[in-house]
Amino acid sequence: MGVLSGKAALVCGSTNGIGWACVQELAEQGASCTLMARSEELLTKRVGELPAGDGQSHGHVVADFSDVDAVRHAVRSLIDGGAVIDILINNTGGPPSGPITEADPAAFQAAFSQHLVNNHNLLQAVLPGMKERSFGRIVNVISTSVFQPIKGLGVSNTIRAAVANWARTVSSEVASQGITINNVLPGFTDTERLNHLFAAKSKRTGMTPDAIRQAAIDDIPAGRMGDPREIAAVVAFLASPAASYVNGVNLPVDGGRTASQ
Repeated sequence: MGVLSGKAALVCGSTNGIGWACVQELAEQGASCTLMARSEELLTKRVGELPAGDGQSHGHVVADFSDVDAVRHAVRSLIDGGAVIDILINNTGGPPSGPITEADPAAFQAAFSQHLVNNHNLLQAVLPGMKERSFGRIVNVISTSVFQPIKGLGVSNTIRAAVANWARTVSSEVASQGITINNVLPGFTDTERLNHLFAAKSKRTGMTPDAIRQAAIDDIPAGRMGDPREIAAVVAFLASPAASYVNGVNLPVDGGRTASQ
């Protein structure tokens, strides 16, 4: 029996990178997982790759996080259909890179909807059931930019900070009901998104992606990139009963790169 046996998790952005690593970790610890992402084909494939022990049942929900109404409808349909969600993992890809002074104002609105508004709609859908059971775990996968803005990620820096403050506010309102909400802040982690960011920076600067990667590694005390499963292990701890007295925190998982917290 895993520590999350009998618990059900909804994991967003769950077919690749950190999201998929979170699904694997939660499932290995006994949780039943519902995956939410935009590709039904890939969702179906991923669900088929998960372990299914006693009492576990995995499924998926299709929703594109660029469409707020679609996400809201998807989670409402899930709950109205009788789904019980004990654990919510808010995770979605970040906005495009680039200097903040050159950002289109519409990019801020799109990112705000994709991240904070979707998170809030998901929260409001699962919160009543969590309150009834006096148990809930909400973990937001955001960024170390909450503490130190990252150069070239102006829109992302802005929106990630908004999500962090939203979560801190929610945490003070739900803590007495057995519900926690925390933020995990990954540093440089070996994912497809990170490779895209390095490629975009290469085009802007003329540096090779390998040189950009090495410069990033040189700035990490651990001397390497993170593995998505290392992020997932922290997410799974925060989702567990053992983390019942951890609430409203911003937890960097970055090999020691964040100098000030």
